Amino acid sequence: MTMANGRGRLSSFDLLPTQAEHIVSWAASELCDREKTQTDIYAEFVSKCEALMKEHRGELEFRIPAFSSFNRFSIRQARLSRRLDDTRAIVATLAEKHDAKASDDLTIISGEMIKSVVLHMLGDGADGVAPKELKALADALRAAQLAQNMSADRKLKIEADLKARMAAAVDTVAKAKGLTGDTAESIKKQILGVV
Repeated sequence: MTMANGRGRLSSFDLLPTQAEHIVSWAASELCDREKTQTDIYAEFVSKCEALMKEHRGELEFRIPAFSSFNRFSIRQARLSRRLDDTRAIVATLAEKHDAKASDDLTIISGEMIKSVVLHMLGDGADGVAPKELKALADALRAAQLAQNMSADRKLKIEADLKARMAAAVDTVAKAKGLTGDTAESIKKQILGVV
């Protein structure tokens, strides 16, 4: 007996038309806010779907997902939200345990964690990710990469500053000890790689 490849049967949310994406995004956002009950959000979701069909005067007809489908959608949203909350908590804990000198390493760790969570979410639960959430994930990835780049730039600036101060110190010591300029340059080249 062979198993069929693919993701299986499409959910009722997968079958919704693209015109309803903003309604799905709204529902996902409301579920994440945790200010209304799932039943209230579902009732509003149904109303918004009905209004969308009415707005298109019969040219757009679709089946509104049943409450059981909405419940599964809600569970997926809660799982994604928990993963993001867990990631934020881990990053906050790491931030508390590291001093300012380790901030670059923390930035890199955080960026890699965000990338990992985004890739995991897209691979594991992509069927429950709304376009608005995909944009948020893309923004998180972009911000993480930017932070990592700034961290690398900061390291380069710190290293350049350190080399400049060490070179100045070598020049000061060379003058005090009566060393020639060539000798000072030779010392800098050997120690710092500076010409």
